[in-house]
Amino acid sequence: MRFMVIVPGSSDTEAGVMPSTKELEEMTKYNEELVKAGVMLSGDGLHPTSAGARVRFDGGRQTVLDGPFTEAKELIAGYWIWQCASKEEAIEWLKRAPFDGGTEIELRQVFEMDDFGDAVTPELREANERLDQQLSSQE
Repeated sequence: MRFMVIVPGSSDTEAGVMPSTKELEEMTKYNEELVKAGVMLSGDGLHPTSAGARVRFDGGRQTVLDGPFTEAKELIAGYWIWQCASKEEAIEWLKRAPFDGGTEIELRQVFEMDDFGDAVTPELREANERLDQQLSSQE
């Protein structure tokens, strides 16, 4: 099972405040544990929304909205993609993360092709397997 771990934004991340050396050391140590255990597939921090954009799709039209975005509770400052045997295992890893101060980290399971049931035709499965192979070869 793959999980996305979503790190929320804050007023500091939105202001572009960079983590301290101590915070970077703690996160690097934690990431090393995740990689060594075969849990971490990827993960990155994100620039503030002032450097981003949103695209709204409505009635066949696309509207580009430039950041910054003001709803801080909906902002993402970073993420991981983890491979775990269960949600419980992912939760146990997340409990070890070096966060404090009331931070709430969101954990969401990533859909796999089998989760879509009969809607996935053999042709769709084959096309998605080709895409996966292309992505793997790009790494």
